[in-house]
Amino acid sequence: MGRILAIDYGKKRTGLAVTDPLRIIANGLATIPTSDIFDYLTQYVAKESVDQLVIGKPIQPNGQPSENLARVENFVNRWRKLHPEMPIDYYDERFTSVIAHQAMIAGGVKKKTRREDKGLVDEISATIILQDYMRSKGL
Repeated sequence: MGRILAIDYGKKRTGLAVTDPLRIIANGLATIPTSDIFDYLTQYVAKESVDQLVIGKPIQPNGQPSENLARVENFVNRWRKLHPEMPIDYYDERFTSVIAHQAMIAGGVKKKTRREDKGLVDEISATIILQDYMRSKGL
């Protein structure tokens, strides 16, 4: 059984999270510049057994697509052309950034760190997407 890798795709930065090989625990993996996503993921899946991607589907609170949805869909289409064997599921990412900020505050992350380390929010958001996805699938 391979890992599940979750992606919180952003215009500038992309947060990544991954399960352990037994798919029990979701862990933050990294935040990388979005321009480097393909190289990073290609290298990662070459060395780790990844069976599936889950990507946050950016939807506004009113249910309408956000402006980032077109970028996400472009990424998914490009990835599917290169890796047609790997399934990709979309997962609603509404409020994950808000929940990530709350988790950082509850975890005692200093205000300065929260303000300066924007990538931390993306990685935590990807972890939340992955945890929620796993829960929804009964994993």
